[in-house]
Amino acid sequence: MRKIIHRKGSVSIIFLLFLFGPSLLAISAGLKLPAVINNNMVLQQQSSCNFWGWAEPEDTVHVRLGWNGENKFCVADVSGKWRTDFTTPSAGGPYEIMIKADTTYALENILIGEVWVCSGQSNMEMPLQGYISMPVMGSNDFIAHSRNNNIRLFTVGKKVSTTPEDNCSGKWVVSEPKEAAGFSAVAYSFGKYLEEVLDIPIGLINTSWGGTPAEAWTSEATLLSEFGTLNATGFKTDGLTSSSPSVLFNGMIHPLLNYTIRGVIWYQGTSNRKRPEQYSRLFPAMIKNWRRSWNQGEFPFYFVQNAPYSFRFDENTQSAFLREAQLKTMLTVPNTGMAVTMDVGDSLSNHPPEKIIVGKRLAYWALAKTYNTEGISYSGPVYKSMKVDENRAILAFDYAKFGLTSFGKELRHFEISEDDKTFYPAQAAVKDSTVEVWSPKVKKPVSVRYCWDNYVEGTLYNNAGLPASSFRTDEWK
Repeated sequence: MRKIIHRKGSVSIIFLLFLFGPSLLAISAGLKLPAVINNNMVLQQQSSCNFWGWAEPEDTVHVRLGWNGENKFCVADVSGKWRTDFTTPSAGGPYEIMIKADTTYALENILIGEVWVCSGQSNMEMPLQGYISMPVMGSNDFIAHSRNNNIRLFTVGKKVSTTPEDNCSGKWVVSEPKEAAGFSAVAYSFGKYLEEVLDIPIGLINTSWGGTPAEAWTSEATLLSEFGTLNATGFKTDGLTSSSPSVLFNGMIHPLLNYTIRGVIWYQGTSNRKRPEQYSRLFPAMIKNWRRSWNQGEFPFYFVQNAPYSFRFDENTQSAFLREAQLKTMLTVPNTGMAVTMDVGDSLSNHPPEKIIVGKRLAYWALAKTYNTEGISYSGPVYKSMKVDENRAILAFDYAKFGLTSFGKELRHFEISEDDKTFYPAQAAVKDSTVEVWSPKVKKPVSVRYCWDNYVEGTLYNNAGLPASSFRTDEWK
């Protein structure tokens, strides 16, 4: 709870409510703050940040900043909305912030640090304590060691809305076992690793919902601009659900847009797997939509490539095409990065247990690309080019400066074809930073595919132990 020090005119308001009833609340709302501005929050360091909320129309709102004693003020508009901006210092705290109009709020235990939004569907939502009969590996140790004043957690309440919302439900909490256990495992692992390496406060805002497609997290204006219509696109438009276009952008992203952040981590794609070609346009459009809406430039957007899973009732390669759409997004959209999970899937569960590893792989991207930590490898090998030497295809890769490896295991899940588009299982061998692929059934190689199936166990890594994405060298339909 925010500490309310003083409420001006409280006795008279109670008396008027007795006389006129609840309808008076509409015109006597008083000073209010959004849920995300509260005790225990983390503000983005060395940035222009905002406070905003609601007050009596034309009331003056005063804000006193605890780190430098500066006083800010603004005037609520005729609808009662107000907003003021300020500049934050380098990481530190805790601080107290006073916000005053007819009511005075004392916000306590505020830290300055790094703020990340963590979003997606069930693999982002999955808590450290796991789902029923779906564990997170190593979670008990993580939970036991989660008492950390430098890590703050905010979970956005689930909300479907047909129009953009100005507020959400939720509260900032200090990391401790009972709070961390129910928080996103991927997000917590990501934040804990950043806090350990950078030694600064980390604020994590988890806004995720299982089973939801990317179009639910994208504004209606963006969807209409990209696809022209919401009909005949594969989007669910019959009845209002959490899968309906734009409803989660409205209810669970829009309320956060005034809050200054460092970047976003994202784990989603399963609900779009049957529409991979569409996802290759939808996902980049969603990223651009969020960046425009936050108005913070091309902030970092790091995401997880879908982990292998059998999807027994799907076509065998649907997930491979979806993973390809995600890879193309990393290669074409600026300031994005992808954590590959080809080696940590689960054939029997779409919620694989190695969430802590996934969070670390996202953190490698942030440390290397956002925080400029030199010497850290952050991406697994990415296919670059192919040349043919007699009956062998020789593949070159980016992100393999110190070579490739299978860590002593047999290289598997390579396929090779001639121009008849018939693929045969292939043998493969690492040669420094290349992979040679061949089959006795193919004399003139034209195309190679790797891990091109719903479920496979990746075997190709770079020297940092980061796995290669599935890929194909052709563009055949």
